[in-house]
Amino acid sequence: MFGEQLKTLRLSHNLSQVDLGKKLSVSKQTISNWENNNITPSVDKLREIALFFSCSSDYLLELDQNICIIETNDLTIEQIAHVQQIVKDIQKLNRQLHSKKIKTT
Repeated sequence: MFGEQLKTLRLSHNLSQVDLGKKLSVSKQTISNWENNNITPSVDKLREIALFFSCSSDYLLELDQNICIIETNDLTIEQIAHVQQIVKDIQKLNRQLHSKKIKTT
C-alpha cells in the first residue's frame, strides 16, 4: 500500500517523519497518517512526493515495481548510455551475489 512505499522510501533516504514533513510542507502527523494508511495525499502532494523521491506515482501506489526515475535532461546521449550501463552492471552484480547466497545456504 501507499503508506508502506512511502515509509520505505523515507527510511532509505534517512529521513524522519519530521524531516520529510518539512520538505513536503506538511506536519509529522500527516506523514504518520499517510504511512499508516489513515489518509491519502492529494494528487498534488502525490506528485510532489514522487518528484521528491524521483519515483513514479505508479510506484508509490504499487501499480509498478520500477522505483527509479533518473532525470536525464542535462545529460548527453553518451552519458545516458553510461548511466544505463552502470545500472546493468549493478543488477548483474546483485544477481551474482544472490546466486552465491543461495548456493551457500
